[in-house]
Amino acid sequence: MLVRRTRAVQLVIGLGVLFAAYAVSQWLQLYTLQWLLSRVSLLVPIALLILFQPELRRMLEQLGRGGVSLLGLHFAGLDREARIRLVNDVARAARILGSRKIGALIVLERRVGLADFIETGIRIDGVATVQLLINIFFPNTPLHDGAVIIRGDRVVAAGCLLPLTGRPGLSRALGTRHRAAMGVTEETDAVAVVVSEETGSLSLAREGRISRGLTEEELKVTLLGLIGPQVRAAPFRVPALHVPVPVRVPEFWQWARRRSE
Repeated sequence: MLVRRTRAVQLVIGLGVLFAAYAVSQWLQLYTLQWLLSRVSLLVPIALLILFQPELRRMLEQLGRGGVSLLGLHFAGLDREARIRLVNDVARAARILGSRKIGALIVLERRVGLADFIETGIRIDGVATVQLLINIFFPNTPLHDGAVIIRGDRVVAAGCLLPLTGRPGLSRALGTRHRAAMGVTEETDAVAVVVSEETGSLSLAREGRISRGLTEEELKVTLLGLIGPQVRAAPFRVPALHVPVPVRVPEFWQWARRRSE
């Protein structure tokens, strides 16, 4: 799962060929080739650490998401109304920007913190509203070229630089914003909304995958499913059982009652 659709696939195939050649050399008793491959195998652990560094980093980040969620501020502190209002504002701003063919990249931080990327931009710390998002991405403004990062319901920074995905075989129709959205969602659990400057179409990136050609309503539904209020099932309660318990009256009291009668 970690190396699928990445450049590491070719590396895995190459290592498989080396192990197969070593097995064949043993079976055919090719001692010279076996000696060479045995010497190469001594460098394999170091080579794996170097070649698979991005995949290993991603694996460690995925393992740490469940245990260190407090390191990254996410949407747990927002109530239901605040989450719905945030999703509506982001989707509406994306739709308005798309209708004017103004490019935009909005990243919503979840459990994994985005402090490294926030430091590359300009601090804002303002409530995320439709008006603020449109003003940030308006052409020829100082902050329009870069990504906006939202933490909770506030725009933390704008003009941020994000890593581009290195996944091969992507469509040429995907521009820099789309590749940056895929890149940041590959390294973190963030969600990125992209507005194409050429076509005005809306896209949503998560977990290194991107969904294109979304409508405003489809974007709202998807965002609500990712950061919206979670429906909790009612707790299961075992019904109380009333079991009649016979009560024995002491013999002395029975004798006293008959005496009084």
